[in-house]
Amino acid sequence: MKQLSVIVPMLNEERAIARTLEALAAGAPGAEVIVVDGASSDRSRDQARPRCGLLLVAPRGLAGQMNAAAAAAHGDTLAFVHADTLVPPTFARDIEQALADPAIVGGRFDLRLDDGAPLLRLIGWLISARSRLSRTGTGDQAIFVRREVFARLGGYRNLELCEDLDLARRLKRAGRVACLRSCVTTSARRWRQGGVLATVARMWLVRIAFLLGVSPARLARLYNRGGPAENESQRSNGG
Repeated sequence: MKQLSVIVPMLNEERAIARTLEALAAGAPGAEVIVVDGASSDRSRDQARPRCGLLLVAPRGLAGQMNAAAAAAHGDTLAFVHADTLVPPTFARDIEQALADPAIVGGRFDLRLDDGAPLLRLIGWLISARSRLSRTGTGDQAIFVRREVFARLGGYRNLELCEDLDLARRLKRAGRVACLRSCVTTSARRWRQGGVLATVARMWLVRIAFLLGVSPARLARLYNRGGPAENESQRSNGG
């Protein structure tokens, strides 16, 4: 792996982005870190600017933001890390070791939630287990991909929801996907705000409907109905 470019999309993440970027500085000290903001109305950019190599502003929407940052990246490997996700200290080394196998086109990390409640610990374990069995990942799991594979796949499709699931399915068809045992730690705020069981049910409903061909625009309305705060409207289906 010649260079790793880490792309962090954000929207109104002033309380989380500093910790995310500090964890990246420790876990990927030689990486190019690009933060791409979807026109935040808080102090997110003030928090991010001194902690990243490049700060971009793009129209709001995860897929478009990440594609814009990927176009500006110089690395031959791209990793996509959500703004409320902390990577492990071995982040860059884990990716490098996985991609040492030329058959591997990309991969994802196991996931834990930042809440020690037994049910939330179980949910993190189940997300990791489900994704290991399916050989796909979600945006919360720090998806990484060889740049040339990402370009060949056309990047993220401009979907309002499930853009991560869509990319992960196409990535699996392109070659072998590494399911790393190292964990990233992501915020449990969706489950805390929306109710644990209700949030899990909503995520699975969205996932199944997407796989059955329901429009992502329609799914986005379902996912966000009565849902959490504004920045959560950017989130993909992590369940």
